[in-house]
Amino acid sequence: MTTSQSGAAKRVLVVDDEADIRELVVLTLMRMDIEADSAESIRDAKLRLSERAYDLCLTDMRLPDGDGLTLLTHIAEFYSNTPVAVITAYGSTDNAVAALKAGAFDYLSKPIQLKQLREVVTSALNLPKPQQAALAVQPSRNSDANVDSTKQTAPHFIERRVSHLKKDSTDAAKIGPQLLGESPPITRAREMIAKLARSQAPVYITGESGSGKEVAARLMHNDSARREAQFVAVNCGAIPENLMESEFFGYRKGAFTGADADREGFLQAADGGTLFLDEVGDLPLAMQVKLLRVIQEKKVRRVGDTAEKPIDFRIISATHKNLAEKVQAGEFRQDLFYRLNVIELKMPPLREIPEDIPTMVLAIVGRLSRQSGMAAPNISETAHRALVSYDYPGNVRELENILERAMALCDGNTIEKSDLYLTEEDTSLATELASSGERTLPLHEYLDGIEREQIMKALEQTRFNKTQAAKVLGITFRSLRYRLDRLSIE
Repeated sequence: MTTSQSGAAKRVLVVDDEADIRELVVLTLMRMDIEADSAESIRDAKLRLSERAYDLCLTDMRLPDGDGLTLLTHIAEFYSNTPVAVITAYGSTDNAVAALKAGAFDYLSKPIQLKQLREVVTSALNLPKPQQAALAVQPSRNSDANVDSTKQTAPHFIERRVSHLKKDSTDAAKIGPQLLGESPPITRAREMIAKLARSQAPVYITGESGSGKEVAARLMHNDSARREAQFVAVNCGAIPENLMESEFFGYRKGAFTGADADREGFLQAADGGTLFLDEVGDLPLAMQVKLLRVIQEKKVRRVGDTAEKPIDFRIISATHKNLAEKVQAGEFRQDLFYRLNVIELKMPPLREIPEDIPTMVLAIVGRLSRQSGMAAPNISETAHRALVSYDYPGNVRELENILERAMALCDGNTIEKSDLYLTEEDTSLATELASSGERTLPLHEYLDGIEREQIMKALEQTRFNKTQAAKVLGITFRSLRYRLDRLSIE
């Protein structure tokens, strides 16, 4: 009998109005040592759900008293720990995409293929518990260190956070890729990643170069049912066009000159896991056609081989280009774009989240220090202000380069502004802000004053209704509460 971590048997709810399909699925589940209940309508399914907990729900999209999306929404609202896989009619791609966008874990097409059914069920039952996934995407083990950071001067803040990083360096190394920061855009991205990790839907990540697209993809993989298999990252813009097919599909020995042994490609390497296509917009049209067929058929044939082999991977793609514009220009296939862009995740550029820069600086300095075996340097207040006000066209990747260079060039154990080698144009934002206010104020105090003024205006406008004030400001209630506490606004 298949059991959960708590020792209880796994149980699945099958919802379909066709008795023969219900019986087929239930029988297949029983042969997998999984307990199964069945329902023939949304009403019956809701009754079953209210009586006991389920590890998975399989539901048809067409039911006598509604559609599968209605049941999916109900389960998401009241039984969020239960993944849902939908069963669609053959060729109903639109229904499948709609279900995935609504939060379905995966989908099955009729007539149901038992091999695919078993794979979907196994993957769903292998999902980590939500609380386990949440731990993996926390920005820091020392979240308490962020709470009062802005009440201190920058150097004290830096020193405090670096001391925590030194203390927790071993644990930090075990956490793996992270999204650092507590700004609303980063918080939204982190929540979206946690949700998408519990799905098999193709994800399309947009964002500027260096904004953390691959980190987001790795987080999705690490917290998914595919976490035990490989995460295969492919930079589509770095592969010569004449090598595309052999690199993606692999080849048989003797397939062409130089093929002196069998070799698997990226697609085979990602079997059972996740394929991450970075800069997917750089794929040539001929390769786009072949990739589309693999996604549709879930089969792959090596160069020089005569037989296709089934393959199963989740595809996550990313680009800093506008694929919709490339589709309009005829440079990217529309049908492939729709296959990849089922759910879109946007990663914010660093200039839109300046409040997260101090946290990132500390994490990067701590990591670089551990790698070099040297003590983490302090960062002067002027250097800190320059880092916060810089525009970062290269985003986090550029921040890492700036800090690595500064650590190599600084004298003693303190990074000064001059060690950053940022030009006056680079820090023009700081100069512009200072010129419009009190020049004698440190930048963080000046920005605090602007923030306090805007919050008070929103509170007065809403008669001090904090929930409404948060909406006016375009932030979450939690974020407003944090700012009220930080700025000592009663």
